[in-house]
Amino acid sequence: MSILKILYYPNKKLKKKANLVYKIDRNINKIINDMFETMYLANGIGLAATQVNINKCIVVIDISKKRNQQLILINPKIIKKFGKIIMEESCLSIPNISAPVIRSEKIILQSLDYYGKQFELHAESLLSVCIQHEIDHLNGLLFIDRLSLSKKNYIKNIIARNL
Repeated sequence: MSILKILYYPNKKLKKKANLVYKIDRNINKIINDMFETMYLANGIGLAATQVNINKCIVVIDISKKRNQQLILINPKIIKKFGKIIMEESCLSIPNISAPVIRSEKIILQSLDYYGKQFELHAESLLSVCIQHEIDHLNGLLFIDRLSLSKKNYIKNIIARNL
């Protein structure tokens, strides 16, 4: 396995929309394994392929404390949303910054797994928020894009001063 380079905001590649995966093979499985290794090393709970400059609809998630509940999402699509939740979010691509973001509290998702088998997942709370955050990355969005203009500009100024 290999550690992948995480892209940091304001890298324009983070704004690119990911391409669907049409063939799940050893190359895709290697990308998934490398993404988990990269995410764990960075102490993250989720990572989208676009964050490591791979323009494919792949997400890896593990919100467990023991790091033993891997969730792989290939071509994920949210089919239903329920309720609202406000949760403090941060991002491996925007280190040391966090902000409260409004998301759906519960979602129903369709996706392909590591082997290309389609499945449906019902998620709520932290898992729901994490999935929505990572799917945003696949669509070229960052959590700061969901903030008010004033909060977004404040964060952009903080980041610009630290570049």
